[in-house]
Amino acid sequence: MMLAVLRVRGRRKVRPKVEKTLELLLLNRPNHCVLIEDTDQNIGMLNVVKDYITYGPIDEETIYKLLYKRGKVAGERFSAKHNEEAIRKVAKEIFSGKKTKDYVNPVFRLSPPSKGYKSVKKNYPEGDLGKREAGLSSLIRRMV
Repeated sequence: MMLAVLRVRGRRKVRPKVEKTLELLLLNRPNHCVLIEDTDQNIGMLNVVKDYITYGPIDEETIYKLLYKRGKVAGERFSAKHNEEAIRKVAKEIFSGKKTKDYVNPVFRLSPPSKGYKSVKKNYPEGDLGKREAGLSSLIRRMV
């Protein structure tokens, strides 16, 4: 299963351990999103930075929209080089956990969500930080 990880909070007053973990996850700025596999090592890293990110499972249709709108291959937009069927095929392979980084840049640079975040200081039901059981697709669709 693939997890989408989205950095919500900024760079100010970040502890060195948290900063290094965010760097390893390739989350250097707010509104950057990466797709990672659901492994014990990755979950441990997410627990270290849970006060700066939100994460949860992502569906195949949202992966397709991310690739179509924000995906890049060798500096060019993914949709400019490939047709819709090829992008759907890549989205299916990424969703099943095959070769994520071979196709696209692993970091998706998103815009802030329309209608904004609930709160960047509280956990998920009241705010936008931490783990989302229902998934991250609704927030990402507002940001693409």
